[in-house]
Amino acid sequence: MDTAFALLQAQTEALAQLPDVVGKIDRAVRGLGETVQQARDTIAAVQRLTARMDGIVAELEEPLRELAPGLRKLAVVLDDEVVSDLPQTLRTIQSDVLPVIRTLADTHDKVDRLMGLMDAFGGLPGAGLLGRRRPQPPARPSIVVEQDPPVRD
Repeated sequence: MDTAFALLQAQTEALAQLPDVVGKIDRAVRGLGETVQQARDTIAAVQRLTARMDGIVAELEEPLRELAPGLRKLAVVLDDEVVSDLPQTLRTIQSDVLPVIRTLADTHDKVDRLMGLMDAFGGLPGAGLLGRRRPQPPARPSIVVEQDPPVRD
C-alpha cells in the first residue's frame, strides 16, 4: 500500500508540475519559431546580397581580366632590386647632389648680377675683360654667283 500511495503521490506531483512544463515547452516552441523566422530573413538578405554581388562581379570581371597581364609585368618590375634600392638612392641625391645644384644656382645668380653691374659700368678700366663672351655666329659668304639660265631654241 505504501508503494501505491508513493506512486499516487508521485503522479500528483508530476501533474502539479505539468502546467509549468507545458509553459516552458510553449516558450521554447515560440523561441524556435522566432529563430526560424530570423533564419528566413537572413537567408533572404543573403540572397539579395548574392544577386548584387553577381552583378558587380559580372561588371568587373572583364576589365580585371584585361588588367591581369599588365599587373603581372608591373609585379616583375617592382620585384627588381633597383626598386628596393630607390629610397636610398633618392636620399643620397637629396643629401649630396641637391646642395651642389643649389650652390651652382646661387653662383649663377651672383654672376648674373655682377654681369649686370659690369654692363651698367662698362666704362671702368678692365671691365671689358670681365664682360660676357658670346660666341660669334659663323660669317655668311658675301659673294653670290649667279648663273645664266640655259638658252632654249
